Amino acid sequence: MSKRLTRRSLLTLAAPAVLIGCDRLGATPSFKQLVLGAGEWLGTRIGPFVVGDALAPEFAEAEMSPDFRVNGNTMPNDPAYAALMRNGFADWSLPIGGLVTTPAQYALAELKALPQRTQITLHNCVEGWSAIGKWTGVPLSEILRTAGLQPNAKFVVFRCADDFNGTPYYESIDLRSAMHPQTILAHTMNDAPLPVGHGAPVRLRVERKLGYKHAKFIMGVEVVASLDGVGRGKGGFWEDVGDYDWYAGI
Repeated sequence: MSKRLTRRSLLTLAAPAVLIGCDRLGATPSFKQLVLGAGEWLGTRIGPFVVGDALAPEFAEAEMSPDFRVNGNTMPNDPAYAALMRNGFADWSLPIGGLVTTPAQYALAELKALPQRTQITLHNCVEGWSAIGKWTGVPLSEILRTAGLQPNAKFVVFRCADDFNGTPYYESIDLRSAMHPQTILAHTMNDAPLPVGHGAPVRLRVERKLGYKHAKFIMGVEVVASLDGVGRGKGGFWEDVGDYDWYAGI
């Protein structure tokens, strides 16, 4: 095992120590939240500069995992999605809106007709498992450049068909991550149409981030200036319930 400490491992080691220190000081929950919030603030602002525009490692086909675990929701509880699935997603379309100069809507066939990227990458789940898979899709940068970004655009929000306890799933990433060459809207996995359990018809692959950022069952893309109006204001479902931080860089 390498002795080199990564940014992620340093944060993993530091977080329990900070919280234990808070407990020993007799800290109130609000102070703990302040400490965690400061860590998230630093990660959000420093993370992009630490990670930069570097590519995530890519692998050979021989290194692909024989079994890529299905995680999270495996079937949206949405009658409209069920109807789309029964028709092979022939009637599905993806609206691109918000702070763009030319809002658009893409059918699945239209997305597949755009310039494509294929990448074999390592999926890192925050729960501690990983798998290598092959993904093909249109770079998100292609979509955003075609739509044209307004000057105040800062974040890209993904609206999804699945839900948790009645709350539709949503995620967001910063514009720099959205324009990264390995950030794609994937419609193909391991040379086959994206399975439903993995987010059909289209899911996000944002390879420099942890797995919960890779939104599945995408039904809409919106460009915004602020995350204040997204859910409870932290930019994602799991972030809003307090489980995970927003930037999630690896």
